[in-house]
Amino acid sequence: MAKVAVIPGDGVGKEVTREALKALRAVLDGSGFDLDLVEWPHGADRYLETGEAITDAEFDDLRQNYQAILLGALGDARVPGNEHARQILLGMRFRLDLFVNFRPVRLFHERLTPLRDKGPDDVQMVIFRENTEGVYVGMGGNFKQGTPDEVAVQEDVNTRKGVERIIRAAFEYARANGLTRVTMSDKANAMEFAGGLWRRVFKIVAAEYADIESEALYVDMLAMDMVRRPERYQVIVTGNLFGDILSDLGAQLAGGLGLSPSGNIHPGRIGLFEPVHGSAPDLAGKDLANPFAAVLTAGLMLEHLGRPAEAVRMENAVRACIEAGETTADLGGTLGTAAAGDAIVRRLQASA
Repeated sequence: MAKVAVIPGDGVGKEVTREALKALRAVLDGSGFDLDLVEWPHGADRYLETGEAITDAEFDDLRQNYQAILLGALGDARVPGNEHARQILLGMRFRLDLFVNFRPVRLFHERLTPLRDKGPDDVQMVIFRENTEGVYVGMGGNFKQGTPDEVAVQEDVNTRKGVERIIRAAFEYARANGLTRVTMSDKANAMEFAGGLWRRVFKIVAAEYADIESEALYVDMLAMDMVRRPERYQVIVTGNLFGDILSDLGAQLAGGLGLSPSGNIHPGRIGLFEPVHGSAPDLAGKDLANPFAAVLTAGLMLEHLGRPAEAVRMENAVRACIEAGETTADLGGTLGTAAAGDAIVRRLQASA
């Protein structure tokens, strides 16, 4: 049995997490594998009531007693600066050292992509985004703030250790999954020092994987080429900021954020799994949110927990619903959130 902290969070996070849990229970029914699903109240409501987003003791509890975290979404207009979201989400990424942000990009049906003449076989890649360094560490500051002479400095922090371990993780994934090309992306022509480190380390690590083709591309060129010929890319590895941008581009190529799962991983440790979309407060409580990203995220979590067969069944159930047109409105269907979740459950039960 694996112990999982379930954090529905804010807005539609609560609704899509409910459907993901329904799918999890359905796919595991009769499997002999159980999850101890422990719901955590962390979100805007708790923050506004107590002034606490997440405590040091709770981080220790997660680190010592849980194997995974399933997160719905965070963000609430009642907390204008979203302090609680940063403390919870970025806190988990940094304090639990979840250095891999794993973003699969999979097109389930050709009608969902904005690209002309591209189908599911053309849009199938994974993005390894470094998750604990880069500009997101918050190093920097403002000088003469609020004056015409204000200066803002935001440091891009890259360590040899951090760069090497994310690059190695990308090559290991490629080898384990029979993939033949790893593409590293940077902006070394403009960011000489950070880009130079990434290029040197990439060359060193790539030499250990002679069976896998390796290439380094500037991020602007890669973004352009992902749109022009996505079929060329299999595994992309890059830094925190560029990975954030490229993975959202990839999500749109594959049908939008409603189909985009992600995992925040440190191999051998607890993992944090979240759909990429936000809390969408304008949709909350209206039975309109697409639960498929949350279902796919739960599948990623099962794979992390050593249940790949069940993860494949989750993905196949989503694909079958899309092919049958049993989707929410953002994907062209007429179902509400709960009904779309029920459609997933029916297919999982049929495939048992």
